[in-house]
Amino acid sequence: MISYMRPKGLLGLILGAALFATASMSPKPVFAQTQFPAFAQAVAEAAARDDEIAAFYRQNGYAPIWTGTGAEDRARRAALINALARADDHGLPLAAYDIDGLRTSLGSVVSKRDLGRLEVEMSRLFLLYARHIQTGIVTPAEVDSGIVRQVDLRDRTELLNNFTNAVPSRFLKELAPTTGEYALLMKEKLRLEGLLASGGWGPAVPVQSLKPGNQGAAVVALRDRLTALGYLERSFTQTYDAEIQRAVQVAQADYGLNPDGVAGSATINQINVPVQKRLQSVLVAMERERWMNFDRGTRHVWVNMVDFTAKIIDDGEVTFRTRAVVGKNTGDRRTPEFSDVMEFMIINPSWNVPRSIATKEYLPRMMEDPSAAGHLELVDGGGRVVSRDSVDFEAYTPRTFPYRLRQPPSRGNALGLVKFMFPNRHNIYLHDTPSKSLFARDVRAFSHGCVRLGDPFDFAYALLAKQSADPHGEFQAALGSRRETRIDLVQPIPVHLVYRTAVMPAKGNAQYRNDVYGRDGRIFAAMVAAGVVIATPAS
Repeated sequence: MISYMRPKGLLGLILGAALFATASMSPKPVFAQTQFPAFAQAVAEAAARDDEIAAFYRQNGYAPIWTGTGAEDRARRAALINALARADDHGLPLAAYDIDGLRTSLGSVVSKRDLGRLEVEMSRLFLLYARHIQTGIVTPAEVDSGIVRQVDLRDRTELLNNFTNAVPSRFLKELAPTTGEYALLMKEKLRLEGLLASGGWGPAVPVQSLKPGNQGAAVVALRDRLTALGYLERSFTQTYDAEIQRAVQVAQADYGLNPDGVAGSATINQINVPVQKRLQSVLVAMERERWMNFDRGTRHVWVNMVDFTAKIIDDGEVTFRTRAVVGKNTGDRRTPEFSDVMEFMIINPSWNVPRSIATKEYLPRMMEDPSAAGHLELVDGGGRVVSRDSVDFEAYTPRTFPYRLRQPPSRGNALGLVKFMFPNRHNIYLHDTPSKSLFARDVRAFSHGCVRLGDPFDFAYALLAKQSADPHGEFQAALGSRRETRIDLVQPIPVHLVYRTAVMPAKGNAQYRNDVYGRDGRIFAAMVAAGVVIATPAS
């Protein structure tokens, strides 16, 4: 009979089990055998409150994947501990994984029941980490009702099965989004954390505006801030000269402002944003990337509402770009965030006034004057146009109003001359507009929720170019008919309505935008509540 001193902790239990297995000449992992029911029972009990973990262990006969004696189990343990220790690189909540507690547990196992409970706890930590890094820390709709994005959560039992059949370190590494944007955001996060630790960008510019030719201490502060931000070579000038003007223009372009080289209040406000605030934007952008950790389409439409732009992306390259107007920051007008598929365009569209607009804005006016909003037709439930003279508008409330309002096709139509449809329950689409002056503004949040395009005809040509030998001619022929005309897209195109205040171009500086709807602030607060920690500035 073989006797030995009982070592302590997981390592000791595994060594002891290995000696016992050697003595019994068993060729199989000792914990998978029926002569150790205490381990299996402990696993079953610990997993009972988690259906997916329980299903996994039932399927594998309650065999360990973390706490066994083999090299594969050791590799999985090491890979998980290493991934959890580096979770902060991804802006994940280190406290949620309690790495110190895990290490303590690994060193204090004294029974197979302890080992079974630890086995399940490691699977739980693995799945929590996988959920966080793969599809996000917080649930979008719980943060803001305007974020209606559906996050594609992975099957947890399948994750465990796939992990056991993979190279552990590689599997864990590949859980994170693989987009270039995510990698660049992580790089920017680490850069900003280094800056924060060394004191940031220095003093803020103490005035609200400066222009070329100005001199004095405020110009020196602007010069030093631009230098710290990387827009200007170090110099000793105290005058707002051509070099400073060029640096301001580059910064303005990165902040989505008109690059006129004049440091007005909007420019100064952006230049004065502290490192910590930029770091928050990056962390939120990384979280948003995790929400969209899926195939976005080789060709897709990308609308960044805080950048007020719409783009067509082909194989990762921007092939078309136009300015956009998005929903006003009030009430129910904010443009929601979601993804869908564009199926067709309508040329010379009618505008069917949304019921909320018809009853809240137009009905009160028609109660006072039945001829008000005369450009709109009154349509009954059967689709017939009704004469206003036959209607007593004062007899209805917003709830009982039985008609809908419609604006026939025209150049003055609220939708302009073309709209692009990706049918969705939010009644959101892209469209033309007769109100062209709004596209000249830096901040373009004025619509009722839909997205207006600055160059809708060119957008249509770019879409049709993939299916028509003469996209311009086909579109113009339909437009010239003055009839409502539908053109289907032979290959429907994914559309992503996103909200990114931090954007990382492949070349150049990080680009930042204002948190127009306050959504990023709410997301960051939810991330902090979940355990995400941001460094504090060096004193």
